[in-house]
Amino acid sequence: MISALLGGTAAMRKAGKTYLPRWPNEEDAFYQNRLSTATLFPAFSRTVEVLSGKPFSRPVTWDEKVVPARIREMFADIDLQGTNLHSFLADICEEAMAYGLCGILVEHPPSNKRISLAEERHRGLRPYFVKVTANSLLDFDSERVNGQETFTMLRFVETVSERDPDNEFVVKSIEQVRVLNPGRWRVYREKPNTTTGTLEWQLHDEGKTSLQKITFVPVYGDKRGFMHGRPPLTELAWLNVEHWQSRSDQQTILHVARVPVLFGKKLGDGPISVGAASAIMAEEDDADLRYVEHSGKAIEAGRTDILDLEEKMRQIGAELLVIKPGHRTVVQTLADNEAGTSALQRMVCDLTDAARLALQYLAEWMGEKDGGHVTIFSDFGATTLAEASADFLVGMHKARALSDETLFNEIQRRGLINSELRWTDELLRIRAMPPPNKDKPVPDPV
Repeated sequence: MISALLGGTAAMRKAGKTYLPRWPNEEDAFYQNRLSTATLFPAFSRTVEVLSGKPFSRPVTWDEKVVPARIREMFADIDLQGTNLHSFLADICEEAMAYGLCGILVEHPPSNKRISLAEERHRGLRPYFVKVTANSLLDFDSERVNGQETFTMLRFVETVSERDPDNEFVVKSIEQVRVLNPGRWRVYREKPNTTTGTLEWQLHDEGKTSLQKITFVPVYGDKRGFMHGRPPLTELAWLNVEHWQSRSDQQTILHVARVPVLFGKKLGDGPISVGAASAIMAEEDDADLRYVEHSGKAIEAGRTDILDLEEKMRQIGAELLVIKPGHRTVVQTLADNEAGTSALQRMVCDLTDAARLALQYLAEWMGEKDGGHVTIFSDFGATTLAEASADFLVGMHKARALSDETLFNEIQRRGLINSELRWTDELLRIRAMPPPNKDKPVPDPV
């Protein structure tokens, strides 16, 4: 369901009767017309995009004194596909937000012998991150080691591209299953049995790893246990499917209502011509000819149902899609966003811990002692209140209940001034400013 919603209108139409049931006694041609004209209101996909993007509205940061230089060099291309660390973690966050679970695999190209650092850089042999999606995960085994749940086996599907040996201009996508064990990896592919000719999974390649552990880090949306996560916006997904169905019904009834039915009674057996320059004559006293139109009550009921569904989706998270009209107080703004903010902050904390462990695996692959850690923006409370709370802070400053520096920091935290400005530099600029004109009011320090 989530994959279909994320795929948009085309994916929902392809799902057909799974999410848009066929009515009893409905003709197939009529259903196909109804399905081909249905359009998806992208509440779920848009909410996932907006919520998962909030932690990455500011750059991912790190302490250069803590993160080794060799690892920092990888941040510009963390997956060997041109993706920087910020974008990679943003992609991981969006996957976890949508599906409730995904993972970071710290991989290293196979090497048969130990080589120098210079040779390693020349050949591009270094560890890198790989995103493993929720739909790719197949199976795992784990056990408690020193009080920590540790993988003993991990199995997932991956797709690789290879040039067709029979045609140099054709690239084939091959699905394979990778099996990881501590110190060992195997790859299986579907191949025909040499005896029966039937397709079966056979060992394609295998090898050993220098690290005696499985360097996979799970990332959760709503964690329920080890390798057990729930999509945090599941209810929004169900409501979005209901909206898809209700909107299809509304489109159908609008189509019917917009085409009035011509009703005639006792008009005789002669030909009837209907048009602007036509007249119809009848000799019967009870003869009648008129258009029968829909009363419109069902249309209004359907419209109300759709609006109610959209409001429910906003309450779960889709309120970020729309700017609500009217003046809102600080308390109202905080109340509307408190639940979503706390859940998202929890996700960011889990993602930060996962990134730290992934960096540690990078360090172990490279012989470093510590991989350090990164910081992902999670102070959504301040940015949510934004200008509403800024007025309150300025009032405190005028009452001398807040220092100039604290006011500067709080306004900056809300994203109302450039995040690269520093108070010490700004204070020097303020002191270098000419004295205010006595005929003009003194401007506020902010």
